[in-house]
Formats: sequence, C-alpha cells, structure tokens
Amino acid sequence: MAYLNEAQHKIVSDAVGAAEASTSGEIVTVLADRSDGYTDVILVWAAVVSFTLMSIFAAVPQPFMDFYDGLFGGWDHEWTTGELASMTILLGLLGFVLTWAVLSWDRLTFLAVPGPVKTARVHQRAIKHFKVGAERRTTGRTGIMIYLSMREHRAEIVADEPIAKLVDAEVWGEAMEDMLVEIKQGRIAEGMAAGVRDVGVVLSEHFPRTDDDENELPDRLIEV
Repeated sequence: MAYLNEAQHKIVSDAVGAAEASTSGEIVTVLADRSDGYTDVILVWAAVVSFTLMSIFAAVPQPFMDFYDGLFGGWDHEWTTGELASMTILLGLLGFVLTWAVLSWDRLTFLAVPGPVKTARVHQRAIKHFKVGAERRTTGRTGIMIYLSMREHRAEIVADEPIAKLVDAEVWGEAMEDMLVEIKQGRIAEGMAAGVRDVGVVLSEHFPRTDDDENELPDRLIEV
C-alpha cells in the first residue's frame, strides 16, 4: 500500500539531501505499512477463546444443552458421555475458527495486539531493515535510519555503532516528537522531513561534512 505520492516522496528526499549537506552521516528513511502480520497473536487469542468456551461448558453445561435440545433435540433426549465430549470439542473448534476469522480482519487485528508487542515488533523490523540497507555500508559507519510503521503508529531511529556511542538515544526524542506531531495531523511526508532535519542537525555536530564526502546511500524514501 502506497501512502505517499511522487510530490510527497520528493519532500522527504529533498529533506534528506539538505540535511546531509552539512554532515558526513547518511540518513535513510523507510515508511512501512506494517511491521508484522501478528498471526501468532491471533493464534493466542483464538486458543484463549476456544479454551474459555470449553471451560464454561464444562462448568455450566445445562444452558448449552438446553439450547441444543431446543433446536435439534427433544424433551426426552438423554445426553451421553460421548455427546458431551463432542459438544465440548465443537464449541472449542467454533470459538477458535470464528476468533481467527474475525481477528484476521486488519482493523481488528491491530486492536487485538497489545501495545508492548507492537513496540517490540516495530523495533525488531526497524533493526532488520537497518542491517540490510544501512548498517556498515558507509565510510566511517555513519548511517542512520528513520523508520515509520503506519499500522502500529510507531517510529524508530536506528543508528550505526559510531553514532550510537556518541549520541544518547534520548537525543533523538526531539526528532521523534517533531515527526509525530505532523504525522498525527495526517502530514506524513512533512513529519518525516521534520525528523530528518532534526537528525541532520545532531549529525552535523558530531559528524561534520568533509571535502571528500560522497553520498553513499540513496536519499529517496523507501516504502515497504
């Protein structure tokens, strides 16, 4: 799913180019639709619902039995052990399948995922993208990535080791704040551009541009 048009991509790319004009650091921007499919979380919810239904039936079976007899049985229907076991399994199976189907709908999927899980998955995916696309790929290892995951409403800034040693993680808080202020208003490109500018200011203090500096990583925004 593409979130930005060509003009909006240019806003981010131009911001990267301008920021890198004063630093030897290389800024990479990534915009992701989501950081994970969360099928394991859906599986957990489906299992919880399934076992809950089976437990309720085991504890208070009579309402379920009366409902079933009202639809399919009769007044003289006597429940056997096998029928009770089958009903328990059927309820569990129905609960599992229905929960899986409902939570597979995107909007409900992300509502069902706990916040800390979203944060961890976004962090993991940002690091993965950084390792593939930016880590140790520049002279002096001065690459840094701004990663935004739309479905989770989360962002990450990941930097090469030389940058991480000199700049505390808290320093990127201002860049994150400026970025998210715009993004919350629906201005995704402007938000990422704001984050890029703030990152560029920090990088220029610690890694000023040299005369022989080359642009080693693409300035364009990457949508995944």
